Amino acid sequence: MRHCVEFSGISHSYEKDNGEKVLALNNVNFTIEQHEFVAVVGPSGCGKSTLLRLLSGLITPSQGTVRIYDQQVDGPREDVGIVFQKPVLLPWLNVMDNVLFPVKHKYGRITQSHREQAMALLTMAGLEAFAHHRPDELSGGMQQRVGITRALLLDPDILIMDEPFSALDALTREQMGFDLLGLWREKPKTVLFITHSISEAVLLADRVLVMSERPGTLVDNITIELPRPRSLDTLQHPEFGYYTRVLRDYIYQTDRVAA
Repeated sequence: MRHCVEFSGISHSYEKDNGEKVLALNNVNFTIEQHEFVAVVGPSGCGKSTLLRLLSGLITPSQGTVRIYDQQVDGPREDVGIVFQKPVLLPWLNVMDNVLFPVKHKYGRITQSHREQAMALLTMAGLEAFAHHRPDELSGGMQQRVGITRALLLDPDILIMDEPFSALDALTREQMGFDLLGLWREKPKTVLFITHSISEAVLLADRVLVMSERPGTLVDNITIELPRPRSLDTLQHPEFGYYTRVLRDYIYQTDRVAA
């Protein structure tokens, strides 16, 4: 079967400054289907961000193979977009120019079509009125929406998100989750979403991959059977509470809640 993303027998070690090797991931295996939203949770240091770097092609695994549509990942790819923990906006450029920056970097010029696409995405993200504002004139949540919009401009099929809302306050973080789901419905992408928030993972994802402590390995692969579109009412759904309890028991190594 041809999957969008496939991690097969992945183990990865880092070498410390003193030469000591640290095993970050051990025999990780999973697949992601096209336009599926998959979240990854686990204890700090379990290798979640290493998964992201492997899929983005920034590093290659010590053992095993990462594939996208049956092609081995051996470097950065144009069909993979990344949203970082912080939006990393250039302070001397306005919002529109920040969104357009990857296009200028790739092609050396910006066409009217690119500007129209950027404005359409900003409108979708509710930022059209701020296109000519500088980043320091925006709230943290708005800046992160600019970062997501920038990642979407080149229309990648796969979107990797590395704890993109971790620096936001609780209310803004929750709203950003709903904003992301709205963008995902409008422009479907295959999403690998790294998070420390159990409730965020359950709210957003089709499936949640649960990682063990380092060396990280996959201990469960939980399908979130909550109806879409998700909304504030989802947070009150009885199954929402069940999934968060199951995940919390894994993370804190307590007995798993019985089905």
